Amino acid sequence: MAAEDLDRAASVLGEAFADYPWTRWCVQADLHEERVGGLQRLYLEHMAVPHGLAYIDADRNGVVAFIPPDVSPPDESVLASIAELHGDRFLRMTDAEEQLSAMGSWGDAWLLATIGVARGAQGRGLGGDLLAAGLAEMDRAGHAVWLDTATRRNLPLYERHGFSIAGHITIDHGPEVWRMYRGPRG
Repeated sequence: MAAEDLDRAASVLGEAFADYPWTRWCVQADLHEERVGGLQRLYLEHMAVPHGLAYIDADRNGVVAFIPPDVSPPDESVLASIAELHGDRFLRMTDAEEQLSAMGSWGDAWLLATIGVARGAQGRGLGGDLLAAGLAEMDRAGHAVWLDTATRRNLPLYERHGFSIAGHITIDHGPEVWRMYRGPRG
């Protein structure tokens, strides 16, 4: 993904995650889709694109991004923007992240940070194709991958691509989250 793709990628992901249980719960309701897109843009711009792997399809309707385990957190100004975009639900998100940390992680595994398809292009297999392309790159490099999903209906898709459920939690007064893991493929 190139820098000129960031606005479109953020728009696609804002649409894709507008009704997602996690973002509905931890991103302020007013201007919700724009806030979610803004958050996605920050993570793409400051983490996935410069340090990881990010793809947008040729028609610019689907996005997938992976972040390596050793990437540093964004600087203070980016963190302030993240807090502002979460708005009145920022503390929910930080509390939830603390609860999620209890499920553990894998020090050498990359994070499937985001994957989403624009509303008009959903249901045609684009998400699965993007996931397969990204995982093929992870496999070539010998990387394990993990993810969190807050939608039960996503589980079969990820399982078809080799992920297994490694943990499950219901966030206090919030959504269910499944942590999934896929070992390196040779």
